[in-house]
Amino acid sequence: MSTAIGQPRLRLGPIDRIGSSPALTCAAIVLLTVSGFMLDRVTAADRQWILGACCWLFLAVVLRYATPVERAQTMVVIVVATCFEIIGSVIWGVYIYRHGNLPMFVPPGHGMVYLFGLRFTQTRWAQQHPRDLVRIAIVGAVAWAVLGLTVLERTDVGGAWGVFVLTFFMIRGRVPHVYAGVFLFVAFLELYGVAMGTWAWEPEIPGTGIPNGNPPSGIASGYVFFDICAIWMAPRLLGWIGRLRRAPRPEPR
Repeated sequence: MSTAIGQPRLRLGPIDRIGSSPALTCAAIVLLTVSGFMLDRVTAADRQWILGACCWLFLAVVLRYATPVERAQTMVVIVVATCFEIIGSVIWGVYIYRHGNLPMFVPPGHGMVYLFGLRFTQTRWAQQHPRDLVRIAIVGAVAWAVLGLTVLERTDVGGAWGVFVLTFFMIRGRVPHVYAGVFLFVAFLELYGVAMGTWAWEPEIPGTGIPNGNPPSGIASGYVFFDICAIWMAPRLLGWIGRLRRAPRPEPR
């Protein structure tokens, strides 16, 4: 993942300050998440598209300040994560959203989570203490997994396996600090989302008998796979777009 922030062509005052500051971008994503889940509690299923439109608008604005590679990676993550949402929630039923649907704010939400991980690693503190960031995430993830296997109300075997995968990549992966940043945000996102009743995880992974937490401790491990897809597909996507732009257009008759 690239760590440079693209420079927008226009200057828009407060919006520009938020978009060009990694710390302010992360703060804005957290604020939108908190307020969005609160609003979802009083939003009917046929009105969730309004929350989704707000998320898409926010994501479009902050992506103006990203590099082309970051924008392509974010869009790849949205597509791949949405496919997993359809399989995991709508078809498989591993977790269920409040209205039993796939809310319109979920696809752009995955883009915001991924962008948070990118921007958090670009903050001054994260750049000065990348190893401390990874250590904090590993300790937090492992502690959560141990609690899920021992003292929490619901045994969390599925989450513990996810923590094993996530910890491996935070130790041996290409961008461990990004995975650490994503884990911290996803942990907050899952705990807050479940507490607000936005979604709930089934006690067992359907069809497997594997106990699962609510939320699972290692759910952030999915973003490792999303990152692999983004790294592989983003350059190809940009190349395809570039070829389309360079293709000669037929002359009008």
